Amino acid sequence: MLPFTRPTIDEATIAAVGEVLRSGWITSGPQVKAFEAELSDYFGQRPVRVFNSGTCTMEIALRIAGIGAGDEVITTPLSWVATANVILETGARPVFADIDLATRNIDLEKVERAVTKATRAVLPVDLSGLPVDRTRLYQLAASHHLRVVEDAAQSFGSLWQGRLIGSIGDLVSISFHANKNITSIEGGCLVMNDDAEARLAEQYRLQGVVRSGRDGMDVDLVGGKYNLTDVAACVGRAQLKQFRAFRERRLALARMYFEAFAAYRQRLYGLGLPVADFENTNWHMFQVVLNEAQLRAPRAEIMAAMEARGIMTGVHYPAIHLFTLYRRLGWKEGDFPNAEYVGRNTLTLPLFPGMKDDDVGRVVEALVATLAEFAR
Repeated sequence: MLPFTRPTIDEATIAAVGEVLRSGWITSGPQVKAFEAELSDYFGQRPVRVFNSGTCTMEIALRIAGIGAGDEVITTPLSWVATANVILETGARPVFADIDLATRNIDLEKVERAVTKATRAVLPVDLSGLPVDRTRLYQLAASHHLRVVEDAAQSFGSLWQGRLIGSIGDLVSISFHANKNITSIEGGCLVMNDDAEARLAEQYRLQGVVRSGRDGMDVDLVGGKYNLTDVAACVGRAQLKQFRAFRERRLALARMYFEAFAAYRQRLYGLGLPVADFENTNWHMFQVVLNEAQLRAPRAEIMAAMEARGIMTGVHYPAIHLFTLYRRLGWKEGDFPNAEYVGRNTLTLPLFPGMKDDDVGRVVEALVATLAEFAR
């Protein structure tokens, strides 16, 4: 059975984790400090702090930006639900703008039309690691005096006009979850603009505490418990060292996918392939979109048939506004037709550095056979 993803953890990393465990310092300590310094170097010396998830990094970024009750934040309806949930956590209201069908990222023209007097920020998502147009995004934000919180959870190592995502921009949130291009098992980081924002992030990370001297402590805001452990940071540091090789392997596998699909171009039944971007995207995922008009079975049956052929697939993601929580807030079917269509029909195929070359052929052959089986 071929999984749709699997982290690459080598023996050196396992041994390094053992050393951390033997050290007696397993919560936030020297490994966290070193990981933050290495990430800061990676992002061009910008301030970076690490956290126990890529969800809390977005929430803390919104709080640093001053987002709260009565504010609106524009975001995409096609993402992991955390992207919208964190806006609710601050007391603000998410405002969705539909996606572009080609990139599957938020449509910036629709963002422009969604801006109101209450809009304070934009929270775009780089789906599958394909960057949202940063030039247009920041022009839009500047013209309306908006903060930008980049949900770059999936785009570590992606580029915009030759510059790393995270080395430019406003507040940039990145995930190191187990299925990401580098992992710290669970975790994430927030890239910020200056030391004042970094100090505020540290407060939000640990109960709002500010320390002074040997025994001085004060709390002047409500924080949480979001710190990363040294065990997790140790894994992250090892992954960072291997990232270039990981990225090159993902790009090679993505190229193989396009070559394999090209051989079956007359038998794909309207299957939508991702944008073939080999300059900017990190190929976090390889997602196709089923053409429901040409198939007589829903996605779930396609996935079951793929599993029967030895291939696991994933769903990333259902449209957020159709979840019960968001329907209660007033959204309904038909509000964002592009996101709804892609959310119903997107299928994530296996893509991870440990895949063999011939695994790509297996996946494509299995999918072509499955599409033929369920074709109208």
